[in-house]
Amino acid sequence: MKFLRFLAGIVVAVHVLTGAPVAQAQPNELRVYIGTYTDKKSKGIYMSQLDLATGRPGLAQLAAETVNPSFLAIHPNGRVLYAVNEVGEFGGKKSGAVSAFAIDRATGLLTLLNQQPSGGGGPCHLVVDRTGRHVLVANYGGGSVGSLPIQADGKLGQMASFHQHKGSSVNPQRQKEPHAHSVNLDRNNRFAYVADLGLDKILIYRFDDVSGVLAPNDPPWVSVTPGAGPRHFTFHPNGSRAYVINEMACTVTAFLHDAKLGVLKETQTISTLPPGQSVAKGQSTAEVVVHPSGRFVYGSNRGHDTIVILAMDATGKLSHVENVPTQGKTPRNFAIDPTGSYLLAENQGSDGIVVFRIDPQTGRLTPTGQTLAVPSPVCVKFLMAPAPAPVAPPAEGQPKNRRRQLL
Repeated sequence: MKFLRFLAGIVVAVHVLTGAPVAQAQPNELRVYIGTYTDKKSKGIYMSQLDLATGRPGLAQLAAETVNPSFLAIHPNGRVLYAVNEVGEFGGKKSGAVSAFAIDRATGLLTLLNQQPSGGGGPCHLVVDRTGRHVLVANYGGGSVGSLPIQADGKLGQMASFHQHKGSSVNPQRQKEPHAHSVNLDRNNRFAYVADLGLDKILIYRFDDVSGVLAPNDPPWVSVTPGAGPRHFTFHPNGSRAYVINEMACTVTAFLHDAKLGVLKETQTISTLPPGQSVAKGQSTAEVVVHPSGRFVYGSNRGHDTIVILAMDATGKLSHVENVPTQGKTPRNFAIDPTGSYLLAENQGSDGIVVFRIDPQTGRLTPTGQTLAVPSPVCVKFLMAPAPAPVAPPAEGQPKNRRRQLL
């Protein structure tokens, strides 16, 4: 026993000296923040919990009142949440807004810090860069992208960089003007990728994470099939591949990603519908997520009301596994918890979130029977539950081997 303890001490010492992380016990509960549309019953951002042992969610409660917080992002420090306010006018101008909220560590409730204009109408997506210095926002109605600096207290400063997209594509009803639908950063925080539904392009920007400046890359974009309508974009965990889900065509397009140059090269486009099915009226896609293992890609189908599962072989090629009904209407964003155990599917049209268990070998989804009632849910974000407060060292004169209090 003493020898084992000695070895354990050596391992910890090596981790400390080399800077490698020491494994720590993970909390068994995640906080869940839910963005919504507030045109019906919803009042803003809701919160719940997810028990990782059982997949059981807690009851939803209102975390903060705000208008149309349709997409959320959490600061890397876990202390601030940012939300778009998807509206067409803010402060008397044709612009939406971005709101900053302080997260109460004990309760998880949100307190508004401030708001800033998003630079264009209908902001629908945002991310916080990896340094925690900037929020990047995509404006669907305005067809633009911008970056906002984050101040030391978590508040947002005025716009640091802004780009107005120009052009159109082949569908006269949906693509007569630009519609920036999402903005994502690569794992190195060097390039920003903006999927623009109206242009059938993913625009690529070099990103300066000190100044927040976005500058067109060379080449400045990659195109998808005309009329596809690229919507949301994501990376493979290893950063070498990327995926965009195409809203109008109900497809996923896979790319090779050059991390040094920021270049995307298309390798495959695959349907999100069952083999042999074509896109019917009222059907479209919403979200694309890669499993933490990197072995599966998932996408949501609205109208068809399913999650598609695509498996990846050793070469990176995707193949259809199955389509699983979401047990509700109009699935929008969905999320996979950090452990890769559960998928939470938001059914905007039926006011609820359904929890599925993920088979780690096949990627298949099984309903857990657990649901969470939330009005008009459209975005899910996870936050690790706070760790217990550290134990204070014993006062001088007290025994050092007492096992008590974590208070």
